[in-house]
Amino acid sequence: MTDIRTVTVCVDAMGGDHAPATILDGVREALAADAALQVIITGDESVVGPFAALHERCIAHPTTEVIGMDEHPAKAVRSKKDSSIVVGCRLVKEGRAQAFFSAGSTGGAMAAATLGMGRIKGVSRPAIATVIPTSAHPLVLLDVGANADVKVENLVQFAHMGAAYARIILEIAEPRVALLNIGEEPTKGSVLAQEAHAAMAVEVPGFIGNAEGRDVTTGTADVIVTDGFTGNVALKLLEGTSKSLMGQIRDAMTSSLKNKLAAAVLKPSLKLLKEKLDPDAYGGAPLLGVKGVCIIGHGSSGARAVSSAIRVATQAVRGGLADEIAAAVTAEE
Repeated sequence: MTDIRTVTVCVDAMGGDHAPATILDGVREALAADAALQVIITGDESVVGPFAALHERCIAHPTTEVIGMDEHPAKAVRSKKDSSIVVGCRLVKEGRAQAFFSAGSTGGAMAAATLGMGRIKGVSRPAIATVIPTSAHPLVLLDVGANADVKVENLVQFAHMGAAYARIILEIAEPRVALLNIGEEPTKGSVLAQEAHAAMAVEVPGFIGNAEGRDVTTGTADVIVTDGFTGNVALKLLEGTSKSLMGQIRDAMTSSLKNKLAAAVLKPSLKLLKEKLDPDAYGGAPLLGVKGVCIIGHGSSGARAVSSAIRVATQAVRGGLADEIAAAVTAEE
C-alpha cells in the first residue's frame, strides 16, 4: 500500500536531446500534479537557479559538468565528480533525495547509480526494467540492457526484482513471472535457459514457465525475464514495429478522401490506441537493485515523459520498492 508522504526526487536538468527546456517543463508538470513532491534539479547555475527561484518545492543544486552521450560511462563518472548525473546520485546516497531521474547518458546514469547509490545487499547485478503495453495489460520486461551476459542466479534475482516492481507500479498483487525462451517446454533453449527455468520454478513465486517472443505483447505474464542483450533487442524491435505500424495506419487513413472520412469516425478509437501504446506513460526505465530509486529516461523524452518518470519515481519510493527488493533477495538466500 502506498502513502502520500513527501518525496524528494532529484532531476538531471542537462540530460536529453531537448534539455534543459523539456526537462524543466516536465518538472513543472510533475510539481503541479503532486502537492507532496519536492524536486532538486542539478545542472548549470544559469538553468537551474532561475527555474527554482520561480517554483515552490524546487531546489537548485548547481553543477559544473555534464556527461556526454558519447563518453565512456565508468570513466566519465569517475572523472566528472561535479556532473549533473553524479551529483544527483550522490544526493540520493546522502539521503537528501529518495529518487533520481535523468534522460541523459544511460550508461552514465547506470554507472553513477551503481557506484554512487550502491547496490542493495545481496543483489549481484542491477537490471534495467521497462513497462511494455500489451493487448491485455502492461507487463514488466527485464533486463533490457544492463547485463549482456548473465548467470542463472542473475536471472532469478531479476525475477524477484521485476515482480516487486510489478506489485508497486502496476499494482499486481501476485505477478505471474515467465522466462523468455524459444519454446514453452522446460527443455527448450540454451543450457542457461534450461538451468534458469529449473531454478526459477523452485525459487520464484508465481513462476509460470517459459514465454516465447510472441507472448511479450499478449499479456500471458506480468513479468518476463531475460538477459540484457536479448531484452534490448526485443525492446527495440517492439518500439520499431509499433512506430512502423502507426505510421502505416496513418498513411492508409489519409491516402484518399474515403479513407479520410473513415478516419474521422475512427479517430477517438485510434487516439485511445495511441495512448495505450505511448511509452511516455511511464516515462523511463528503472534501474532495479540499487539503494534508492533511479529512473533512466529516453534521450528524446518530452515534457510528458519527464513528468511521468517523476510520478513513477515517487510511486516507487512511497511503495517501498528498494525495501521490497531487499526483502525478496534476503528470502532467496
